[in-house]
Amino acid sequence: MKPLIGITCNFDPTDSAGMLTHFGVAGQGFHMLAEHYIKAVEKAGGIPIMIPIYQDFDNAKTLVDRMDGILISGGNDVDPQRYGEFISKECGGIVPERDEQDIAIVKYVIEATSKPILGICRGIQVFNIAMGGTIYQDLGKAGFHDHFISAMPLNHASHEVVVEEKCLLYDIFGAKKVAVNSFHHQAVKNLGNHLVTIARSATDGVVEAVEIPGNRMALAVQWHPEMMYDSDEQAKIFTRFIKEAAK
Repeated sequence: MKPLIGITCNFDPTDSAGMLTHFGVAGQGFHMLAEHYIKAVEKAGGIPIMIPIYQDFDNAKTLVDRMDGILISGGNDVDPQRYGEFISKECGGIVPERDEQDIAIVKYVIEATSKPILGICRGIQVFNIAMGGTIYQDLGKAGFHDHFISAMPLNHASHEVVVEEKCLLYDIFGAKKVAVNSFHHQAVKNLGNHLVTIARSATDGVVEAVEIPGNRMALAVQWHPEMMYDSDEQAKIFTRFIKEAAK
């Protein structure tokens, strides 16, 4: 039987998404998920299931319990108050409802289950915050290179990351350097409890991947492997994820 993969989603509590696309009416909020997450999981052999934002977290826990693996997807910036800071003008829009549920899901999966969990883009930041870490609210302001390379096609690599040996990511790729895309303006600052940095940007040292060492896959990356749909190399992340979820 194919493993069920729960994927967290974006949430627009206003009616802007529905009104802009003309498939909603005034006053409707929307739960949304980019198609590449669904395609990447399905291509690797899993069955993707979107996890909406629930009013009662017990409902989210019930759904998570029925999943074989959890993917924390990308999206809005996380509210800096979640890691003890005031919001700066460079910080993007926040969705408190999603922050609360995503962080709670990560904590629950890590602390109360043995399920594999994968974080992507915002997902690595949620991982870090859930484990007590902090985030650079804006890499440019912090003195790093621009990591939101909007001029590049979404499936096109824009820089390399350097992978540590003897870690899960090195085991997946079998290489010290991996070419990735880049669509983020925030990144891990102070590392959270139990997390280990396993990849950094080759250009400026920004944290690009973390893991929780152990017997289960608990991996988060800053780039978007699901967008690099024609890359056999990036597909290896999802192949391993689904393999772990099928155990």
